[in-house]
Amino acid sequence: MSNYKITMMHTGKVRIEPELAFGGDHCSTAKAAGFTIKRSPQIWLPVSVFLVETPNGLLLLDTGWDRSMSPNGIFDKKAQIKSLGSRVLYHINQGVVPKGMTASEQLASMGIKPEDIDYVVISHLDCDHANGLRQFKNAKHIMVAKSEYEYAKKHEAVRFKPRWWKGLNLDLYDWNDTEGPFKRSYDLFGDKSVELINIPGHTAGLVATKITDKDGKYFLYYGDGGYGEKSWKEMITSGISMNKSAQKKSLEWIREQSMDSNCVESDACHGAEVKPHIIEF
Repeated sequence: MSNYKITMMHTGKVRIEPELAFGGDHCSTAKAAGFTIKRSPQIWLPVSVFLVETPNGLLLLDTGWDRSMSPNGIFDKKAQIKSLGSRVLYHINQGVVPKGMTASEQLASMGIKPEDIDYVVISHLDCDHANGLRQFKNAKHIMVAKSEYEYAKKHEAVRFKPRWWKGLNLDLYDWNDTEGPFKRSYDLFGDKSVELINIPGHTAGLVATKITDKDGKYFLYYGDGGYGEKSWKEMITSGISMNKSAQKKSLEWIREQSMDSNCVESDACHGAEVKPHIIEF
């Protein structure tokens, strides 16, 4: 009998410059964000969230887009700019969420209400991960790394918008353990079963979530630490980074963890190669 059940859901899509995902070590932020004269054809990638059933409670990893991005389930430029609160962010990443596909809508179809979620774990506060936070205002805990929150406050003029979480009761946590590439992690239950591991680079407080059973088998969700298997297999860093050397060290750790024989599966938020499915171990 398995102790952990993880349901991967796609909550719509995001359209970005390919360099944002796979720009590599020498890609400029302007190129990755699409602010250059010569632009590459944009690509659509899934926006994934993960429902994690554990002996200690029900977790949701990231929240995806809010319904306000696509009120009628179709691409809607005007609605997106309003939902994101920024024309600049709309330029960098557009989104669409078909009807019934937001995280809360899919969970409702499974009989799960926001208040049933014990912990919403936010990998980082970029729009395609935190724009949908208000769907889960009634969750018991909304976990955000304190270092990520502070980083977002410093860069809210362009990259982050406090409106996505304003008025919500965020649980801001400091590191209490030493897992990961920088020996900074948060042991959620105090038993090593769920570790929120700092993998800085894309943002300062970005965390991977590692779910480990009593036999040492584990599942790893690394958010935007990479944009899918291609990132860690070919060691390609993303184009938008607050610290490229930290990002590369984090990606090396993701590669090491993903190739470990105890790893049941590792996933990014935007891995185009992975379809919605269920993992049990």
